[in-house]
Amino acid sequence: MNWLTNVVRPKIRNFLARREAPENLWIKCPETGQLVFYKDVEANQFVIPNSNYHMRMGAVARLKSIFDGETWLDIAVPEVTTDPLKFRDERRYVDRLKDARARTGLNDAVKLGLGKIEGIPVVVGVQDFDFMGGSLGMAAGEAVIKGLETAVDRGTPFIMFAASGGARMQEGILSLMQLPRTTVAVQMLRDARKPYIVVLTNPTTGGVTASYAMLGDVHIAEPGALIGFAGPRVIEQTIREKLPEGFQKAEYLRDHGMVDMVVHRHALRPTLARLCRLLTKTPAQAARTTLPAPVAQAAPAAAQP
Repeated sequence: MNWLTNVVRPKIRNFLARREAPENLWIKCPETGQLVFYKDVEANQFVIPNSNYHMRMGAVARLKSIFDGETWLDIAVPEVTTDPLKFRDERRYVDRLKDARARTGLNDAVKLGLGKIEGIPVVVGVQDFDFMGGSLGMAAGEAVIKGLETAVDRGTPFIMFAASGGARMQEGILSLMQLPRTTVAVQMLRDARKPYIVVLTNPTTGGVTASYAMLGDVHIAEPGALIGFAGPRVIEQTIREKLPEGFQKAEYLRDHGMVDMVVHRHALRPTLARLCRLLTKTPAQAARTTLPAPVAQAAPAAAQP
């Protein structure tokens, strides 16, 4: 009886026990409802294979997809006051920041990298929507300004991937101050006659749209991206009219002259390389140049180019 009780029954229970599966094993397409294996979506640059729906992409994954050899140098961002207003709603602002940092592995919503795209040195800034909705606060503003200043100092183009719900309300007026500050930094890059290319991803709204996201020399949008200042529902409630189909979507804005082109994520890297060569008057065969001297610590997970 001991053999049945101590050996056979535990083996049967273990065999029939429910196996825990990772929460992100499958992804549901927001458009079609199709379930897709997460690894397949990740290998496809977070584009749903059949529907071509563009999922949100994290900052590190974005940098890997853009830079040659998936390598770059991290650019250090000046430190800012963590909670200048001692803000608290349902939770303390400092607690929200800790959670966002633990979840994303980022210090704030914008991450900077210095590397090469098809041999052309560039500075890239990526706004990560997973970090408090990509909201623009003091730290994110400093990151954008630092990226623009680095591009001026190194004589390279600056590419900004925008994704944001707007200004960070927990920082109040200090968040809104980043709009004119980043605008001035964009003008510094323009005075240096270096290209500024903006890639608008889903969603790009609020104060980010009202500042650096719409000041580029060229504006590229990913398919289906929501781009605007206020959301469609707010606009409909304000003007009391039904908006046109696809209003504020990337394709609608391209057709009405607010966006230069809509580019599939798979074609984004060669498109950016062509634009950089065109705007810097660099022949294709001369694009293979050495990377400028490091301006910050190397990325922990990325080797030096």
